[in-house]
Amino acid sequence: MKILKSKYSSLDDSELMTMVANGNEAAFSKIYDKWSKPILNYFYKMLWQDQQKAQDFTQDLFTKIIHKPKLYNTSKSFKTWIYTVAYNMCKNEYRKQETRRNASSELFKQNINIESNKSDNSYDKKIFHKRLNQELDQLSVSHKKVFIMRMKHNLSIKEIAEIMETSEGTIKSRIFYTLKKLSENLKEFNPASSVALILLINELLFNS
Repeated sequence: MKILKSKYSSLDDSELMTMVANGNEAAFSKIYDKWSKPILNYFYKMLWQDQQKAQDFTQDLFTKIIHKPKLYNTSKSFKTWIYTVAYNMCKNEYRKQETRRNASSELFKQNINIESNKSDNSYDKKIFHKRLNQELDQLSVSHKKVFIMRMKHNLSIKEIAEIMETSEGTIKSRIFYTLKKLSENLKEFNPASSVALILLINELLFNS
């Protein structure tokens, strides 16, 4: 057993996927163990923090992999490929849920009114993250996707551009716009938070 674990641990993702395409169950298990958690987290962030939906989408994605592993081109980055598949699944879901933004808009406004009446405006992580998610939901789908892939999943500018089939300049522009918008809308928590978000621009754009 230890020998087998050592054998598979030394293989990269493309090699494992070649083995998956040949029906190797252990190789698929290795891929699943490595990627299921980050992909689940990706779906959770992209699909309105719906844990059940995220789990369902994760299961669907890995079902695709085990049934159609040859869809992956082993000459390309597996990381980019699997996030591209996940991205396209989310894009299809957004098309089905176009009315959701309108439905959530009024709820968002109500939450803002409730929180703005609180006497203690000190920085609170739980409230801040809740507001951050709400602000992200008010962005366009394309800006939200870029932010999540760069900020939450540490994908490079180049990788995101490949996944979204656009230029690196467009991705950088969306990151800049998103962080600027967030810094403006979240500054009520603490002036330092808006400064910190602005400082992230340089880190995210130039350490890519």
